[in-house]
Amino acid sequence: MWSYLDVLEMMNIEDLAMRDINELSGGQEQRVFIARALAQEPEVLLLDEPTSNLDIQHQLEVMEIIRDLVVKNGISAIMAVHDLNLASRYTDRVVIMKEGKVFDAGSPSDVLTPENIRSVYNVELM
Repeated sequence: MWSYLDVLEMMNIEDLAMRDINELSGGQEQRVFIARALAQEPEVLLLDEPTSNLDIQHQLEVMEIIRDLVVKNGISAIMAVHDLNLASRYTDRVVIMKEGKVFDAGSPSDVLTPENIRSVYNVELM
């Protein structure tokens, strides 16, 4: 499907290809790990906080890349994210959990409601 050069370019990490992983920042390391997963040409990507340690620009870039892979290549992506803004902007379906159990599931607009956020996170939205 992709060459390793394609993956480096997709993740915008060509300049990191020959660097020691121990020399990378947390954000660079995160992007390298995602690239490694993509290089294996998966049908399903399982991602745990794929935007952790990334600044907002790189968070959006990574989420755009993942969404493009899903749309253009038919890859499924399942990810755990705690950023509700990213979840609402980039996902088709959301599962919100409370105390280790599914509290609600569905489209972001159906699940990420003020009522659910209050019930799960004990936070009032303004």
